[in-house]
Amino acid sequence: MKTAKLPSLRLPELRLIQILVWVGLLLTVLLLWASTSFLTDRFTTEQREKSLQRAGLYASTISATLQRNAYVPLLLSRDQTLIYALITGDYSATSSRLISFKEDLSAASIILMDINGLVVAATEPRDIFVEEERPGFFIRALREKATVFQALRIDGKINGFYYARKIEFEDESIGVIVVEVDLQRQENFWRRSGANVVLSDSAGDILLASQPAWRDTTLQDLLTSTYRPTTSERLFGAEDESPQSFVHINGQRLLVSEASVGFLGWDLSYFASLEDAQARVNAFIALELMILAMLAALIFYLISRRTTQKSTEIQAESAELRRLNTRLSSEIEQRQRAEQMLETAEQSLEQASKLAALGQMSASVSHELNQPLAAMRTYLAGARLLLQRNRTEEALISFQRIDDLIERMGAITKQLKSHATKTTGVAIKVDLRDSVASALSMMAPQLGKTQVNILRNFPDQPADVVGDPVRIEQIIVNLMRNALDAVKPIEDKRIEITLTVGDAVSLTIQDNGTGIEDASTLFEPFATTKKPGEGVGLGLAISAGFASDMGGKLTGRNATPIGAIFELQLPRAPAQ
Repeated sequence: MKTAKLPSLRLPELRLIQILVWVGLLLTVLLLWASTSFLTDRFTTEQREKSLQRAGLYASTISATLQRNAYVPLLLSRDQTLIYALITGDYSATSSRLISFKEDLSAASIILMDINGLVVAATEPRDIFVEEERPGFFIRALREKATVFQALRIDGKINGFYYARKIEFEDESIGVIVVEVDLQRQENFWRRSGANVVLSDSAGDILLASQPAWRDTTLQDLLTSTYRPTTSERLFGAEDESPQSFVHINGQRLLVSEASVGFLGWDLSYFASLEDAQARVNAFIALELMILAMLAALIFYLISRRTTQKSTEIQAESAELRRLNTRLSSEIEQRQRAEQMLETAEQSLEQASKLAALGQMSASVSHELNQPLAAMRTYLAGARLLLQRNRTEEALISFQRIDDLIERMGAITKQLKSHATKTTGVAIKVDLRDSVASALSMMAPQLGKTQVNILRNFPDQPADVVGDPVRIEQIIVNLMRNALDAVKPIEDKRIEITLTVGDAVSLTIQDNGTGIEDASTLFEPFATTKKPGEGVGLGLAISAGFASDMGGKLTGRNATPIGAIFELQLPRAPAQ
């Protein structure tokens, strides 16, 4: 068959194509670098503007909340019910009134304290005013005429934000009204929305944060400890940017935007993620790559048109391939006919193999029969003496043993006869335990000549299958013969027979012999590792065929660490 020759290019053309490819790659890299730099700067600028707007919105919300609650203490300090309660000391209805005010004003809590600084009424139980905090907070509210504000700290941590104002009656101070500003709601909103926000006071201490871990540090520590310039920033000079512009938190680069709250010098810092901007950059780069790929495909298509002149040669090769396919189909038919003939020959060789095995077994069987005959002669002589001495019961025991020996000789000859007879192919219900016992009884002479340890792992319940008992016994005999041959060079010979009953019945025969040399040809006819005259390589092939005919399968593999395992699986017989 002739092969197609691809169109050859001259050396100058090849060099020109190589130069064009390298130039195209260089231009592509430059274009991608310039596009990435330009788009990153543009989208980062847009993200910075959005972040500033978001920071201003959050700061306005905080400022509005503080301003709304700043007027509440002034209004409550003029409430006649609270004044009357402080004068009379009757606070039975005070807490309920404070609760109604809390619901209307959306405050976190409202607390009423008497002139001695004791909490006499509150919207909810409060135990945050420790001894070292109460005097300063209380005295400050009494000294000043206007409403005072305090961010209460306990153990160095922010616990709440409070407005306080004294309550007067006839120009005398009689108590203090305290209103807690609910900034926790805004902090929870930041946390739920996934925003990274920090509220800090004029000293830089963090008052509120969307991340709980940030509340134990200062804003300066947060910015300086998390900024780590990347390799590209160090190479291209991006490290000259102010650390206040970007931070790195948990490996993520974030953009910092700040806005003033307009209250006691408070500032709000918003850390915006650059993932959206990076995604947009990646989308544009992917679009550019797609366009470049389409251009490259177009160029390669134009170059490939030069090969169309060779289409006639390809068509000629196709015709040659069709002729080869026709020839191959004819050879396949011949092979199928040869396989049918081989199958017929295997069936003939099957019986020949059985008869050959029978011939090898005949000497051992005759020896096995001689042993019961010798024992029978001994028992008869003993029984004669016992009868002469009128010891009838002991003589009957000898006759019973003679009867057992006769039954054993009959079983041996019956097995020998069934093994020599051709299989009828009739499937019946067979207990594999009985088949193994029969096969081992048939091989007893061979087993008696070899010091081998036979281990049996049989279940208590019957291992019933549907199959030909003669074929099953022949499979077991073939596997046992192979196992005996495999353990010949082993000093401690061991063969283990295991029966497992499940959806199917599995019989495994494992030896500690030399193992399988080539598993790929294990069940092929005439494939054998035995010496000439010891076997023709048909035992496993015939056994595998028997197993397949009965709806099962026969497999073999090497065991660990030594030996081989052969497994026979047959369909389990139904209960009835």
